[in-house]
Amino acid sequence: MTRASRSSSEDDSAELRLPRPPGVIRRFWARHPRFADVLIALLCVVFSFPPMFGYNPDSNWAAWDAARPVVIVVVLCAAALAIVRRRWPFAFYGGTLAATIAYLFTPGGSAGILLPTAIYAVAVYRSSRAAWIALGSALLVTSAVAAPLVWSSVITIQVALNVLLGSAVSGLIGALIGVNVGNRKRYLEALLDRSRQLWVEREQHARLAAAAERTRIAREMHDIVSHSLTVIVALAEGATATDDRERSREATSLVASTARAALGEMRGMLGVLRDESAADVPLSPVDEDTIQGAVEAARAAGAPVRLAVTGRPTGSRPVRLALARVVQEGLTNVLRHAPGARSVEVDLVYAGDGVELSIQNDGVPAASAPSGRPGYGLRGIRERVDHVGGSFHAGSDRPGWWRLDVRIPLELKEEPA
Repeated sequence: MTRASRSSSEDDSAELRLPRPPGVIRRFWARHPRFADVLIALLCVVFSFPPMFGYNPDSNWAAWDAARPVVIVVVLCAAALAIVRRRWPFAFYGGTLAATIAYLFTPGGSAGILLPTAIYAVAVYRSSRAAWIALGSALLVTSAVAAPLVWSSVITIQVALNVLLGSAVSGLIGALIGVNVGNRKRYLEALLDRSRQLWVEREQHARLAAAAERTRIAREMHDIVSHSLTVIVALAEGATATDDRERSREATSLVASTARAALGEMRGMLGVLRDESAADVPLSPVDEDTIQGAVEAARAAGAPVRLAVTGRPTGSRPVRLALARVVQEGLTNVLRHAPGARSVEVDLVYAGDGVELSIQNDGVPAASAPSGRPGYGLRGIRERVDHVGGSFHAGSDRPGWWRLDVRIPLELKEEPA
């Protein structure tokens, strides 16, 4: 694990505020699982051997004398398997099942603590259903082995009943405790897993929101800077080219007013970004742009723009702002790419529940009509139109003409953030 992943994991744990295991003993066991496994294995060994040597005059001493070495080895192996009970609980269960059968040959016929410990491990580290199946299987297998041994008088019926009843009672206790502990363990693991998923999803949403915010900032900055600088460049070139002092002064005044307006928009937008208390303020200029203002700025820069409006202008504020920005960007493209246009037509038609905008000019020679990938301007127009649920098309519909068509619904079903 790298240093970055470790710090990220620590940050996640700190953010999730995971609780510590309650109690000193449980915290110690949680920190030292291997020591706990070895200790349980030793306890299984300690408490498994005394019942085998209990005195009972009616017990099967002959069977015990013959099977003693095998029984001791089986019980020791089963107790040793307690060390791997977390990882392989069924292996531990198989060893304890063999030890339970081996207890049939002991004098006292005791069940010991291996079986309930194994049933508990299956319930905690696998499932409750597996624990009940394991308990039932152990009793059935032990009964199936004990029946012929009792029938052939190898062991007494008292020993067989002691082993079966002891296994049933102790196994039931181990299963009940294990099911309770296991269900709580799995429930806590599910809660922690869900918390981590929610934490990851929150981080992803935050990154997506930041990316969307950067895109909106870039779009606004492009609209402000691109349009204003294009108009300023055209006015400055006109003021430099003319010998008329009055017209030059008028162009210079327009340069100053255009730059002042752009600076005011940028200050307003950046002020919203700096204001930490204005988290829900939409990223849009403080003073809403108007289509008429964009047309007048283009005319001042020398573009022969004709504006025609059909119907009564209406619509929600996002729609009006999107229309103004589309007109602004469309006229900026005319000033940049079609400076020799003799006709620039802007048609707005308000009809029904939508508005149709058309911007066309005749300043694009047929041999050099734009093609290929759209620039940032057209890409920004498409993003704005998509944002308000409209449609967009741009291209050359006839030789020498470039046309931009946009249709936007007047009212949004849901206001954009």
